Amino acid sequence: MKTLYTKYDKRALVELPKVEFTGRIIVIQSVGEARRAVDYLLRFPRLGIDTETRPNFKPGAMHPVALLQVSTPDTCFLFRLNSIGLPQCLVDLLTSTSTQKIGLSLHDDWAQLRRRVEFEPVNYVELQDYVKRLGIEDMSLQKLYANLFGYKISKTQRLTNWEADVLTEPQKRYAATDAWTCLQMFDEINRLLTTRDFRLVRVEPKTEEAQRSS
Repeated sequence: MKTLYTKYDKRALVELPKVEFTGRIIVIQSVGEARRAVDYLLRFPRLGIDTETRPNFKPGAMHPVALLQVSTPDTCFLFRLNSIGLPQCLVDLLTSTSTQKIGLSLHDDWAQLRRRVEFEPVNYVELQDYVKRLGIEDMSLQKLYANLFGYKISKTQRLTNWEADVLTEPQKRYAATDAWTCLQMFDEINRLLTTRDFRLVRVEPKTEEAQRSS
C-alpha cells in the first residue's frame, strides 16, 4: 500500500533519487515538422504538456512563451514557438476533443500561449485540481511527483535561455521530463482512485520535520 501525504515536506526532496525522461526527444523548428508531429500526436488518447519561457530578470517585463512540450509515454516533441509561432496545427491539437491534454498550472500555460494566438483550449485536465481527489493539497510539480512516486524532478534548467539558437541536451531533457511526468501522474492518480491502494497521512506544519526524517 502506498503512503501519501496531504503536504509533502520540500526538505525531503534533497534525499530523493532523480527522475528523468529517457525516451525520444524530437525538436520541432518548422511549421512542416509541426504538422507531421501533430498528425502523430493526435493518434493518442492523452498527452502530457508543458511550456517554457525565457526568464526575464527585469520587473514587469515578460518574454513570449518559447517552447511547447507535448509528450506521449515514450516520445516528447519540443515545439520551438520562438521560431514557428503557434501555427494552426498546434491550435488544432490544443482544441482537439478526441485527445486529452494533461498538465499542471495550465491556466498560466493557456494565458501565455494565447498571447501568441487566441484560442479556446478544450479536453484538458489540470493536475492541481485532479490530485485533490486523493486528498493531496500540494500544488507544485516537484512535490506532487515526489509524493506519488518517491523521485525528484530537477529544476536546474528552469531559468536558462529557452530562446537560444540551439537547446542544450540538459534543457531538452528537462523540458521533456516536465511534460512526461504530467502524463505519469495522471495515470497513477487514476490507478489509485480505482484501487484505493493508498493511505493518506495528514501533515500539519508541526509534523513536517517528523515526516522528513521518517
